[in-house]
Amino acid sequence: MSLDSAWIALPLRPELVDARPYGAPQMDLPVCLNVNENPYPPSEAVQRDMVEAVTHCLPTMNRYPDREARSLRSKLASYLGHGLTPEQVWVANGSNEVMIHVLQAFGGPGRRVLTFTPSYSMYPEYARDTHTEYVTVPRAPDFHIDPELAAQAIEEHQPDVVVIATPNNPTGTVTDLDQIEQILQATPGIVLVDEAYQEFSNAPTALSLLPRYPHLAVCRTMSKAFAFAGGRVGYLAASEAFVDALRVVRLPYHLSALTQTVAAVAVDHADEMMAQVGHLRDLRDAAIDAARALGLTVVDSQANFFLFGPFKDRHLAWQRFVDDGVLVRETGPEPYLRVCVGTDEEMDRFHTALADVWAMERSTG
Repeated sequence: MSLDSAWIALPLRPELVDARPYGAPQMDLPVCLNVNENPYPPSEAVQRDMVEAVTHCLPTMNRYPDREARSLRSKLASYLGHGLTPEQVWVANGSNEVMIHVLQAFGGPGRRVLTFTPSYSMYPEYARDTHTEYVTVPRAPDFHIDPELAAQAIEEHQPDVVVIATPNNPTGTVTDLDQIEQILQATPGIVLVDEAYQEFSNAPTALSLLPRYPHLAVCRTMSKAFAFAGGRVGYLAASEAFVDALRVVRLPYHLSALTQTVAAVAVDHADEMMAQVGHLRDLRDAAIDAARALGLTVVDSQANFFLFGPFKDRHLAWQRFVDDGVLVRETGPEPYLRVCVGTDEEMDRFHTALADVWAMERSTG
């Protein structure tokens, strides 16, 4: 029996009948640059501290974890600065769960979330899974948000939640604080600024706007700059009342004791965990220059990835990269592929593959 026919035999929600699980391709290739990870693992010293912290945690594994994750929230508040208190920080299993919590609390049946596309491909799934209507506004040709279109869409749709990704995935473009303020002033509902890649950017953070806008929340992740993707920790900063709303919808004990313990060590070593961020920015900029020198179009990016192309058949181009042992991502606007910045050696391999793939592209056109 096929998967489709098996689903038909079950009382599945109608909107899930043709859905497929989210996920980037996982392939055993020498160079994998498709999921925006930090390529550098924690140092041996940090690893030792993590092991020691877990060892101290193990004797209490028969007990439930701190359901408020108070220690971790306190450390994250200190890391973020801006006068934030632990009560203004929320933490969950990746920014994915943070986003779900936000839509559980402020979205839902009869409510609407608005975002600006192209953007993160999980946003419509968060909306679907929380029964929130999903509405989009197209970005400008340079992938920035058009303030006039944004204002018109807010007036027309009256969204309960507006999501702004900056730097935006998959384009890497940033939204200026004055534009975010314009949206905040035009929106009576919640504005969620997704800063998953903020540490790779030189743009100011929306955290500075929190004191003036109680309907603003700023979401971050430890997966990227912190090199903690395997730890699955995302977090959010907002007003204390906003965070209290998320506490209502969270599952009991949603963040394990082990996760809290290891994440706390990572935050204690924030400078060391993120020591390679500057180097990754340099590699990104060098890779963009090299791709443009070959004649490709590259979207300006302030994240740890960038879009490049255009390709007449991007799936064929993606396959050619795979044949060269390099996994990039087939996502975002149709003519482009996306690559995450890896180590020096991985980027050398990418540049060699890019030259080969682009030469084949030009020879056929």
